Amino acid sequence: MQNEGKRFGRVLLKLSGEAIANKETGEIFDAAMVAKIADIIRQLVAEGTEVGVVIGAGNIWRGAYGKGVRRARADQMGMLGTMINCLRLEDAVEKTGTPVTVMSPVAMNSFAEQYNFRTACEYLAEGKVVIFGAGLGIPYISTDTAVVVRGAEIGADVILMAKNVDGVYTADPKKDPAARRYRKISYRQCVDDDLHAIDESAALLAGDQGIDSYAFSLADPDNILRVARGEEIGTLLTAAECEAELYPEA
Repeated sequence: MQNEGKRFGRVLLKLSGEAIANKETGEIFDAAMVAKIADIIRQLVAEGTEVGVVIGAGNIWRGAYGKGVRRARADQMGMLGTMINCLRLEDAVEKTGTPVTVMSPVAMNSFAEQYNFRTACEYLAEGKVVIFGAGLGIPYISTDTAVVVRGAEIGADVILMAKNVDGVYTADPKKDPAARRYRKISYRQCVDDDLHAIDESAALLAGDQGIDSYAFSLADPDNILRVARGEEIGTLLTAAECEAELYPEA
């Protein structure tokens, strides 16, 4: 659903692992970025927005590293990578004084709660941030698909996809200088045009469940606040059948 200037009530923030890494030093965590994201989450909760978070593990583990490792095992290693990122963000959010917990579909009772969507919804309604780790707990499923499933389960109003690019383009802007950015596009067109904005299975599921997403740049972390408050940032990926809209040419 399009926000039309009104704050979303319940959001699911999708962060890539790279978003919290330090690209200059090669360290897996950028302490300043993690702290900034945590403070933005604090501000959202203070404003009355319910916040869930899903984090990828690209800063720690990628399938490409798993050459010679069977796919199922490599995916399990990736799930553990997401848990490391979740615990790091949990620590940062705790330091802001905001209640937070990490939930996992894989039993890790020493440092994460067992995932249950009813419990997650109760926490969110109470103003507690819920960080969802370990994907769906099964191999062969991307983080994109996991975030859509979690969004559907918790009844998120929207998925906020903080990315390394400022939206969805007609082509790869790094390769095609004529590429233009979409203001709005349907999941179906993203799949049909092979735009790689979101995994095909995730796009189809989001369309089926009626969950819209905003893809925007994390270069300025305050964009998270702006999108959640209803500002037009990045690209709206919508479940509705619609005519795609491009931003005006500069």
